[in-house]
Amino acid sequence: MKRRKFLKKSSLSTAGIMATPIIASCKDNTKTDKIATMQEAIKPIVICTWNFANASAKAWQVLDSGGSALDAIEQGVMVEENDVDNQTVGTGGRPDRDGNVTLDACIMDKDANCGSVLAMQNIANPISVARKVMEKTPHIFLAGKGAEQFAYEQGFKKVNLLTEKSKQEWLEWKKKSQYETPINIENHDTIGMLAIDKNGAIAGGCTTSGMAYKLAGRVGDSPIIGAGLFVDNEVGGATATGVGEEVVRTVGSFLIVELMRQGKSPQEACEEGVKRIMAKNKDRKDFQIGFIAINKNGETGGYCIHPGFTYREYSQKGHENKLVESFYKKS
Repeated sequence: MKRRKFLKKSSLSTAGIMATPIIASCKDNTKTDKIATMQEAIKPIVICTWNFANASAKAWQVLDSGGSALDAIEQGVMVEENDVDNQTVGTGGRPDRDGNVTLDACIMDKDANCGSVLAMQNIANPISVARKVMEKTPHIFLAGKGAEQFAYEQGFKKVNLLTEKSKQEWLEWKKKSQYETPINIENHDTIGMLAIDKNGAIAGGCTTSGMAYKLAGRVGDSPIIGAGLFVDNEVGGATATGVGEEVVRTVGSFLIVELMRQGKSPQEACEEGVKRIMAKNKDRKDFQIGFIAINKNGETGGYCIHPGFTYREYSQKGHENKLVESFYKKS
């Protein structure tokens, strides 16, 4: 089946809707070449949001043995989906306010093929279902019961995602039913991952159980191509974590990739992505966003609103947890 492409010529199709400064900078077409030629490319390499050392190690194992970036992404994030102690992803994720664990995930490859599942219940590995959507259907998004039924048809088993620990915490929360968004990993984390394999192919993935005690049916940025994740094999990739509503409003990951296309480094692009969000939320300090990005050359970067966000990087240079700079500094 011929695969559906997502924004294959994104730099052309979106030129009319980008902000004036971006349009002006697009006139310099020499900057794209600088990304790929400034130094010898670092590959293979994998990065992921937060200090998920086991996930990045698994992805690196795939890459180091000659595997594809796409396989590395799937295998890497599955580590966190299967970790019942991680209450923000997969099995053991915190439920919505009705007590149901609903999972979101997306995946994207070097050819702009992508797949996504939204608000899916009873399936332990949404990243793998998202890949099946990409590879086995003409669609990009499957949601809710439709995504669940498709998973069963593809051989996935029905499982109980609500662990006793998450259930008891939910029951305790119900006594006050007060919705909060803690600044870092406790409530709304995502694992987003980007990888480049030995052939220079870039892939990315993102998976989450979403905000704890959210309204039933809520979907954030994580499974939305262009918001929580975007990959362009000519340029690089970006992914996000935090309060997804704010990432969606700026199409954050797509924006960062486009900024890299225009010549910005991954670090500069992530900083600009956060600043665009904060320009629409002046003086607001009650939420966290973190971006990470990688360009075709294997350079990486990250930036966030509040201190505390980190990302893992694994390459031949080693395995490092990188603390990133923030829009608001420590008081």
